[in-house]
Amino acid sequence: MNGDEQLPPGNEAPRFPGFDVLSQKDHWDDATRSIVLSRVHALPPIRFFTPGEEAIASALLDRLMGQDDVGPNKDLDPRRIDLVRMVDGRLAEGETDGWHYDTMPQDDQAWRDTLAGLDEDARERYGRGFADCTLEEQRELLSAVQGWQAERWHGMAPKQVWSLWTRYAATAFYSHPEAWNEIGFSGPAYPRGYKNRGVNKLEPYEVPDARPDDDPVAERNS
Repeated sequence: MNGDEQLPPGNEAPRFPGFDVLSQKDHWDDATRSIVLSRVHALPPIRFFTPGEEAIASALLDRLMGQDDVGPNKDLDPRRIDLVRMVDGRLAEGETDGWHYDTMPQDDQAWRDTLAGLDEDARERYGRGFADCTLEEQRELLSAVQGWQAERWHGMAPKQVWSLWTRYAATAFYSHPEAWNEIGFSGPAYPRGYKNRGVNKLEPYEVPDARPDDDPVAERNS
């Protein structure tokens, strides 16, 4: 591939080529290693969501975190983070953020209610459930919730619904080693710690950013 050719969407060259945070797992203590590896290899089966809710939540979480082009078989693609099982596990165990809006139900019921509302919107607009809509249709439905002008969306404040979804999605995504690889985060520092502290100082096992001038936030806001 020459310099003028473009990689297909979803297959951009990594910002930190060759970096794999799990290569450092032998330097973590047993408890840390067990927790991190469980997010990769030992997620429990779905226990909270019904099968229908699971399908809606899976599509919702993938759209929120941009997991749209991770491969032809997303369930087998190692780059895809299984967000729905991570969120399901939290809800099944009652591991919330420790608070909720007083105008919203508790998080477990709020998830059921908001998934039902999203599915209802999909059926009204496109004649099929949210999980069966195309990627573009799903994005349009989510954009409608994010930009909802009325005070209530299915009886709930739309900004609070959006907060619920994005808090759980981001927490799941950025607790996973695959996301750490994407952003160049070197993982837990305990018990080894860091040697080269300071701006742009790298540890021997870290990889420099291959695209330091590529600011995705600036591009998105331009």
